[in-house]
Amino acid sequence: MEDIPLYVLLAVLIALLIISALFSLSETSMMAVNRHRLKYLETQGHHGAHLTIQLLAKTDRLLGVILLGNNLVNSAAATLVAIIISISFDHSDLALFIGTLCVTFVILIFSEITPKIIAATYPEPIALASSYLLTPLLKLFYPIVWFINLFVQALLFVLQLQPKENNLAHRINPEELRALVLEAGHFIQKSHQSILLNLLDLETISVNDVMLPRGKIEAIDLDNGDEIQNQLLTCRHTRLPIYRGTLNNIIGIVHVRKVLNQMGSGKITSSKLEEIMHKPHFILSGTLLLSQLQLFQENQERFGLIVDEYGKWMGIITLEDILREIIGEFTTQLPSQADSSIKQEDGSVLVDGSTLLRDLNRKLGLKFSLRGPKTLNGLIINHFQDTPNAGTNCKISGYPMEIIRTQDLAIKIVKIFLTKT
Repeated sequence: MEDIPLYVLLAVLIALLIISALFSLSETSMMAVNRHRLKYLETQGHHGAHLTIQLLAKTDRLLGVILLGNNLVNSAAATLVAIIISISFDHSDLALFIGTLCVTFVILIFSEITPKIIAATYPEPIALASSYLLTPLLKLFYPIVWFINLFVQALLFVLQLQPKENNLAHRINPEELRALVLEAGHFIQKSHQSILLNLLDLETISVNDVMLPRGKIEAIDLDNGDEIQNQLLTCRHTRLPIYRGTLNNIIGIVHVRKVLNQMGSGKITSSKLEEIMHKPHFILSGTLLLSQLQLFQENQERFGLIVDEYGKWMGIITLEDILREIIGEFTTQLPSQADSSIKQEDGSVLVDGSTLLRDLNRKLGLKFSLRGPKTLNGLIINHFQDTPNAGTNCKISGYPMEIIRTQDLAIKIVKIFLTKT
């Protein structure tokens, strides 16, 4: 070594530091690269993405060849520094100690920390380029990497640790997917982003959250034949439930358009209505919206009656209600779907007690909890554990309220002050 010129040794040392930096770049970029982006690039025929995916499919081998090369180069660099110092300073122990500190500092700054920061900032281009170098290196040093991994697997077995099989798909839960959609706000139109978020919500929202409550539903009683004609002519919906005697005895659903077509041949009677109506589609309370959307599709239905575990009718839900949850309000609404709040001069709003809390949160920007009662009436009654009298004031979820009118043990109109106190 003493016969080799000093400048040659320094050049070799610099080359070793550069190689060490390249290994650090490769390691960090491979671990930080977006797997979903790689899958997309592979479908576009990008060869580097294909190589990267193959390398990441066996993380233990990939890390083995990177760390093997990195540690060999760093050890060689430290040894070479010791040789250079011994030649230059006549084997001085102090010079060797200072040289060790200096080479450690240089490796940390130029071969470890800085490359890793750069690779974490630009992982994709670096990982794709590194794959062309790491693939042949892995094939070349595979026997050594395999031998080293034998000891690693043995140590993991002793520690009773079983590493999970690497999966490029990186399955993510709905909350993580929601975070990805929110982070992609600069690349997705706001309306499209809203639709994607609403789709994710379908797995957490049940039919109870969006149903039209029983108290607001128009229905026809077959036992009241004299009123059937008038109800059909003045109804505001395209489909109506048909019952006999009591609302709990729903026997069918009728499409108003079909009934109106029959009116030309004479007055609509109970018997004619029974001939036209079809069987109701019942939905169990608590069914998730996504599941119900699939059931509507499978059964070719658009209208369902929600019942509890005892078979008691609670309300209705339509295909349009689910679509409204996904894409937002339609440009036209039926009277029953119109905004049920009236703004007052003092900044408060008058709200129908049967209004769904979900609608209040969405339309007025309120933050009522949706884990308990679904309607404003239910929320207030649950708060008091009774039906309060008109004129009663309360505060729920930080919003002051005043009960304006009650009827038949139900709260009809409530004044809500939109500012929390």
